[in-house]
Amino acid sequence: MPLSALDESLMHRALALAECARGLTSPNPLVGALVVRDGVIVGEGFHLRAGAPHAESLALAVAGEAARGATLYVTLEPCVHEGRTPPCVPAIVEAGIRRVVAAVGDPNPRVAGAGLAALGQAGLEVSVGCLEEEARRLNQPFFTWITAGRPFVTLKVAMSLDGKIAGWDRSSRWITGEEARRETHRLRSQADAIAVGISTVLADDPELTVRLEPAWPREPYRVVVDSHGRTPTTSRVLAAGSPERTLIAVTESAPEDRLRALEASGARVLRLPARDGRVDLGALMADLAQREVTALLLEGGGELNAGFLEAGLVDRVAVFVAPMLLGGRDAPTPLGGPGRGLKEAFRLARMTVKPVGEDLLVEGDIARENEDVHGHR
Repeated sequence: MPLSALDESLMHRALALAECARGLTSPNPLVGALVVRDGVIVGEGFHLRAGAPHAESLALAVAGEAARGATLYVTLEPCVHEGRTPPCVPAIVEAGIRRVVAAVGDPNPRVAGAGLAALGQAGLEVSVGCLEEEARRLNQPFFTWITAGRPFVTLKVAMSLDGKIAGWDRSSRWITGEEARRETHRLRSQADAIAVGISTVLADDPELTVRLEPAWPREPYRVVVDSHGRTPTTSRVLAAGSPERTLIAVTESAPEDRLRALEASGARVLRLPARDGRVDLGALMADLAQREVTALLLEGGGELNAGFLEAGLVDRVAVFVAPMLLGGRDAPTPLGGPGRGLKEAFRLARMTVKPVGEDLLVEGDIARENEDVHGHR
């Protein structure tokens, strides 16, 4: 059965429902579902957190007997395997659903088409691909974690209009206004981990916590990339929350006595391979993926930002631009490293610009090879 304008309208509602749990479901994806009978929504739900009921189960429970002969709209292929919760496919069949419209298939190898196939074998009419691009964007971290084996990385920067992240004297509080700082905490709330380099820890002594009202229920990992183990044991990043949520990534060049002191403070020390004398960022990403980090917010500084970009590990950027000019030939900028020529520059696709208080927020995906600014290849 061809997809209709009504199908797309109802899928938009399912996507909006899924978005309600942004930052709460990891390592599970965001999922929303609707049960629709004769054009009327008779049940809806969204997955709230790992271990909680799936969106399909919630929508079916609300619909009750009205689900018989109805259509189920769901933003991701229903699961057919036993995980933290029972599989959804048997519940959908038992509820008497006649048709299932899924936005996109699940890339998880434990599902990967098996859920849709099982529904079809049970005699249900199955359609997939309704608002597929929107559904993929909804779950970019989950898709990256599953298919690439690493977290989805967003590079966040706060800078002046002339591209400085601090003044000539290294002062950086505050370049952006209060509303932009609140938006930063919302970005942090959507991440499983927040990472900085040791230079940022030594210069700014950040907490790397989520500070929202009401208090956010999840505590992202606080990651310090510190090749030589220079993080002071008095750093706020060590005392900001649960000690074991602080990860210090070092190489074998870090003195063992420094590492023992950091571990005594409660932090977890990640002893990782080195590349060019620094922490191998690929190895760090693999370690974080094993810890079920699907989304990483990278907050600098310039050398670490450049390292992630050059390693092909940045997926998205979020740049806050303040209406001020700092100048200074030696004032730090968002990207260090050797730099690139114009033809080799990193470019953004699907870029958006919006005001956040007195500042601007520029967001976009890093354009991959042969991709234009609209995301087309």
